[in-house]
Amino acid sequence: MLVVCVPVSTPQTNPLQPGSLSGKRILVTGSSRGIGADTVAYFAEAGAQVVINYRNKAARATKLADAIRAKGGTAITVAADLTDAESVTAMFDVIRAEYGGLDILVMNASGGMESGMAEDYAMQLNRDAQVNLLNAAVPLLSEGARVVFITSHQAHFVATASNIDIYEPVARSKRAGEDALRAVIPQLTEAGIGFVVVSGDMIQGTITATLLERANPGAISAREDSAGKLYNVSEFAAEIALAAVEPVPANNTRYVGDISDFIG
Repeated sequence: MLVVCVPVSTPQTNPLQPGSLSGKRILVTGSSRGIGADTVAYFAEAGAQVVINYRNKAARATKLADAIRAKGGTAITVAADLTDAESVTAMFDVIRAEYGGLDILVMNASGGMESGMAEDYAMQLNRDAQVNLLNAAVPLLSEGARVVFITSHQAHFVATASNIDIYEPVARSKRAGEDALRAVIPQLTEAGIGFVVVSGDMIQGTITATLLERANPGAISAREDSAGKLYNVSEFAAEIALAAVEPVPANNTRYVGDISDFIG
């Protein structure tokens, strides 16, 4: 089995060449801030027509879209709650009307540690909603399109990972989502659509890292000591951007950062 591991040293500059994505239409879910925002900015700088998806951060999404347009790029913002099938359908209706279709779908939005949500919210968002999202997207994906699913080492290797209690349900739901998506790889391949999982370690500067550190002080620094390096938001976003355009690995998985602690 081929395993693609990205070197520990990763640039923070845009890894994509200017104009390399001209004419490409790209949706990044959960892209009003954080990793999604940096990823969509890399795509736009490379000439893509981007869709900034958000659930309730309209001001941030608009600010990002305005910044992209100010640099000569093309961007639209579309609100959608991925756990609401009608909301997802409406999002794709907008994309179809504005761009006519999609060439790249980055499934970045996830969660499950939010307060006040239903007990099964993590599974609703990280498995059920992801499957529905892909099913709704397929009619818009052209031959040669690429789907990229973002996960963590802690979720991808959940069977052997030692997770903080608060993150365990999230990790298991994300692995369930990954498994459900992998089950349709043959159909995607038959339609000429590539599929890549990008698995990363804890990412410094993310909401998840902040919540984990709050629940278990010292967790991030301990993981950094063990791994030797933790990627920051822009570094990880750069790897996602590359995963969307580089050849699909034989095992459909791109590992970002050290995985030795997870595979023994």
